[in-house]
Amino acid sequence: MNVNLEEQQEMLRDSLERFLNKEYSFAQRAEHAGGAQGWSAKIWRHFAELGLLGLPFEVAHGGAGGSGVETMIVMEQLGKFLVLEPFLSTVVLAGNAVRLAGSAAQQGDLLPAIVRGELLMAFAHSEPQSRYDLAAVNATAVRARTAGWHLSGHKVGVLHGATARTLVVSARTSGLSPEPDGISLFLVDREAAGVTVKPYRTQDGSAAADIVFDQVEVANESVLGAVGGGFSTIQHVADIAVAALTAESVGAMRALQDMTLDYLKTRKQFGVALGSFQALQHRAVDMFLALELSSSMAMYAATMSDQPDPAVRSRAISAAKAHIGRSSRFVGQQAIQLHGAIGMTMECAVGHYVLRNMVIESQFGDTHHHLSAFAKSAGDAPS
Repeated sequence: MNVNLEEQQEMLRDSLERFLNKEYSFAQRAEHAGGAQGWSAKIWRHFAELGLLGLPFEVAHGGAGGSGVETMIVMEQLGKFLVLEPFLSTVVLAGNAVRLAGSAAQQGDLLPAIVRGELLMAFAHSEPQSRYDLAAVNATAVRARTAGWHLSGHKVGVLHGATARTLVVSARTSGLSPEPDGISLFLVDREAAGVTVKPYRTQDGSAAADIVFDQVEVANESVLGAVGGGFSTIQHVADIAVAALTAESVGAMRALQDMTLDYLKTRKQFGVALGSFQALQHRAVDMFLALELSSSMAMYAATMSDQPDPAVRSRAISAAKAHIGRSSRFVGQQAIQLHGAIGMTMECAVGHYVLRNMVIESQFGDTHHHLSAFAKSAGDAPS
């Protein structure tokens, strides 16, 4: 596997890093987080101008036709600066669902609007009882007497669900939970009658919502993909999202490494810099090794997120998520301890990065879940 970036990919990384260095300091992030939306519409418009919102989509829809590697590059920089804007929810989750399963008409209507920064979307799939089982869907959609569907159910932890205009919602049209067959995807207007949104902030300050659907009328034209055949799309979208999250986690770890090294070079004890103590140097090296190994695993996940074989793809994604989950915990613990008491304060950026990595570790399956999934898939793989 080639872990070196191409010239255009390096330009993408460098241009985004320069922009965020200028526009997304820790103090500026706090201002964005304190707004009504919890993020900046101005920054989102800049993302559209930079072409970030169209990276995974075809050129015909105004996108760049990029691979998982381009998404990885963006997500690592977003993690490095703790960016709050809805790139994961709109582009990675809902946008890729439309890209993978949408009809030509749906793609032509939705994807160009995402690319231009005019449409926000969210992926409403997790339910109170589902935990990490993607097939544990109790929400239902039944055919209406006239035409279309009536959708009812309860979705939780919907990222940026309160500000999205269009929701991609999973519901069972046949079968029983947790059967993979019988799950369908629907495009639902957030302001449709029967939709109740309860917004809140997650532990790391990100915006999320619980959404209740009560006999929401959905037209036949709003079914995304084949009726009853939505699980394969859900699985692929989840794998793409996990790959993106591993890259974001690496970005956060890189920021923690940089901040810790700066602190060790400047903070003095007994008249000398903390970095002069050999024991602390060894701990900094251990952080660096964990970071670099995680960076390689994130690249592996990014390249495998485009793999058409779901078994091969999910096995690779689980390996990366499990490894990076453990590494992010280790790097975060070292960063806090090496910063001393100041690392425990909310005024210090270190704790915010650790919180974000804690949330990432639990999204779409925690470390234990993915270790178990990898072990099972490795056992099922042909020898």
